[in-house]
Amino acid sequence: MEYIADLHIHSPYSRATSKESHLAGLAGWAAVKGINIIGSGDFTHPAWFKELKEQLEPAEPGLFRLKSSCPASSPLSGMASSAGQVRFLLSAEISCIYKRHGSVRKVHNLLYVPDLDSAERLNRRLAAIGNIVSDGRPILGLDSRDQLEILLEEAPEGFLVPAHIWTPWFSLFGSRSGFDSMAECFGDLESHIFALETGLSSDPAMNRLISGLDRHALISNSDCHSPAKLGREANLFNTGFDFFSLRDALKTNSRLSFRGTVEFFPEEGKYHGDGHDSCNVCFTPDESRSAAGICPVCRKPLTIGVLNRVMELADRAEPLFPPDAPEVFSLIPLQEVIAGIHGCGVGTKKVLQDYATAIRIFGTELGLLLQTPLEVIGSHSPLLGEAVARMRSGKVIRQPGFDGRYGIISLFAPGELGTTKGRAALFTG
Repeated sequence: MEYIADLHIHSPYSRATSKESHLAGLAGWAAVKGINIIGSGDFTHPAWFKELKEQLEPAEPGLFRLKSSCPASSPLSGMASSAGQVRFLLSAEISCIYKRHGSVRKVHNLLYVPDLDSAERLNRRLAAIGNIVSDGRPILGLDSRDQLEILLEEAPEGFLVPAHIWTPWFSLFGSRSGFDSMAECFGDLESHIFALETGLSSDPAMNRLISGLDRHALISNSDCHSPAKLGREANLFNTGFDFFSLRDALKTNSRLSFRGTVEFFPEEGKYHGDGHDSCNVCFTPDESRSAAGICPVCRKPLTIGVLNRVMELADRAEPLFPPDAPEVFSLIPLQEVIAGIHGCGVGTKKVLQDYATAIRIFGTELGLLLQTPLEVIGSHSPLLGEAVARMRSGKVIRQPGFDGRYGIISLFAPGELGTTKGRAALFTG
């Protein structure tokens, strides 16, 4: 069957995460977004693991659903919820900080397992290494290679995916503390890594500039700290609806079973460009090199972003995709699309009202953005139809993010829609 999976999220036990990211809240928003499988997040945290055991029950092989005693309502008032159809897949993220080859490495890795017993065994091993109680994403003095070995020993059916692999501060290839190759990080166990998470600031085309990543599937997830952010990046499958078929689709890395990914336009990611947020300096890689990597305002080293780091490791001038490569769909979250039309913030009342109306008309957010025919969208809202048409064709205005500041992707030029006061209602009728 065809389905959508967002496999990297966080629970309320992770720092800077919404209290609404409880299991019912996640399931409710997943249904609104059109997501069928979500990662549980944070199974290493004892309190969250207790909630997982109490509120979830086994469903399809390796997947879990909310118990009937823990129903999830729609986060949109007045709408019925299909959250009971949402499945959870056990996941966790570990922040590994350790010394290798004379340098301090800071790498985040995602763990996926098919059952609670495997998660419990992993938790016991990790608790003996460091503190897994203080944060849903624990920080451990554990080499990534050794973490992979522990996973293979305690959960041989599970798998490890390096997280947001280009983020400057905490990732496999990060400019501040990463490695230059997979082998350098995982050594003799490198062959057990078959998928990589690209992160919000890169897309598959950027990653396919590097021949050393050719054999790896490229997955995309929201890494959300609030359930409303679910699905800003996600994965599309056409395979068995279970843990093992999903895993094997990633191993095969063919469009027949791993259909594609939903992506940010990479410039929207908050580490795409180089720069200093506090100095309001954003540079391209060429501009950074001309400045010798030094901020012209404060005279301190720039934070080197994802694009620059990708170009440093690239050994191709153009990306190389095999004929059966998963497709790539670059999208803008629906609330951002509506906010851009109205010329106001994503959290304003009119945006939230129009968002709810759109879901009521079209069913789910990702269904609307990916599949609904443009003429159908336009029959309800000509402006929204035009916005989605531009987004699907990549006709967007890009202002890159840098040094922790999100970029801005616009569908209409300044003044193109007239003044905010003079704009018509988004939906007709």
